[in-house]
Amino acid sequence: MGPVIVTLIVVCEVGFWVLLAGGLALRYLAKMPRTGAAVLLLEPLLEIVLLVATAVDLKNGAEADWKHGLAAVYIGFSAALGHRTIKWVDVRFAHRFAGGPPPVPAPKYGRERMVFEWQSAGRWILAALIAMGLLQIAAWYVGDPGQTASLRAWQTKMLFVIGINLVIAVSYTLWPKQAPAGHLPTGAADVRDRDDDRGHDDRGHDVRNHDDRDRAGAGQGSGRQGPPASR
Repeated sequence: MGPVIVTLIVVCEVGFWVLLAGGLALRYLAKMPRTGAAVLLLEPLLEIVLLVATAVDLKNGAEADWKHGLAAVYIGFSAALGHRTIKWVDVRFAHRFAGGPPPVPAPKYGRERMVFEWQSAGRWILAALIAMGLLQIAAWYVGDPGQTASLRAWQTKMLFVIGINLVIAVSYTLWPKQAPAGHLPTGAADVRDRDDDRGHDDRGHDVRNHDDRDRAGAGQGSGRQGPPASR
């Protein structure tokens, strides 16, 4: 059943993107948000099918090898990163096809970037920990230490993933990238644009300058007017 496990991993990955595209199309293009949400909720079933197939293969006496380890890693990363991927695609799909707001770019500098890197590292570390847990369960299930070398190798790879993400996050903490002079924090440019828009009419004319000139003209006009001359 080993080749079947690999085939199921490919099917799960293709199915993830098919369900994602179909769910978003139903939500935004067909104007069927509930149906689209229902389709998106089907995605975890793909990982459940893969998990069950892997467990059945091991139960039937298959020797645990890299394919079973890959299945555990795929399930772990799908569980930890799948929701984030759906959200990332959803925002861009809504902006492209449904007039939604543009995606907010990732921060580049300072504390905002540091927080972003730790959040990203946290998701990857969680994915690696889930994968390691599933690999450990598989190793206990097999029982024979002589048949779990491949699973242990995958666990070592997950430790490497954790270490890399920690190094990246710590580097942004100790040596934060400084913003160039005049750089606005993420989101500040949008606030500035909204403030500028408040000072313009529908044709883009600066109404604030007109208001200032009108008030100045009114003041000058009142200064020229005096009481009527007595005769």
